Amino acid sequence: MHIEPGYLSAAKIALANTAAIALAGSQLIHLVRQPRLAVRVLLAALFFSLCMQLVHVPVGPSELHLLGAMPIYLTLGLLPALLGFGLGLLLQGLLFEPADLVHLGVNFLSLALPLLAVHAAFGRRLRRVDPRTLLKLDAAFYGGVTLMVGFWLALGETATPLAAWAGFAASYASVAIAEPLLTWLALRGVARVAGRPLGRLCFDTRFCSAA
Repeated sequence: MHIEPGYLSAAKIALANTAAIALAGSQLIHLVRQPRLAVRVLLAALFFSLCMQLVHVPVGPSELHLLGAMPIYLTLGLLPALLGFGLGLLLQGLLFEPADLVHLGVNFLSLALPLLAVHAAFGRRLRRVDPRTLLKLDAAFYGGVTLMVGFWLALGETATPLAAWAGFAASYASVAIAEPLLTWLALRGVARVAGRPLGRLCFDTRFCSAA
């Protein structure tokens, strides 16, 4: 889901960064009101960074990544997931891929907007999680990510063939199918610590009964 350097003009990157800062800032207000969620934000950033480093394969105009989005969202909550994406991308850029810092705002929006859409469409009404639900959530999220990549490429300074984007989008089908298993394992792990004070501090335990 990374947009490689050179695709977008400096003006478009600046607009994306402004939008990303505004979105992250609106969430930081909630973090100030609930400072205990900072622990979950750090956990989200670390898990997200680990997933990205485990799987990062160049595919056409972007990269295939294991993002761990639904495990993060369902075990830590929306706010930690959103801020964890931003912090995780920053850590990855600082430690492993400095070139990605140019598109930090772009890549953050590519993850944050699909997650917000999934939360609005499904997450707010979600009461229980089963395998079918996990597949639906991942399909919606990764579908959104691939559409966001297509959006950025459409704004690019260089024309990108539709077939190149389609090949990238198709590559994420494997992640959308495999990640529900990771989510189930994460929920099962949270279920084991849900009744402990540290577990309640570190995790959102609403869906742990699914495991």
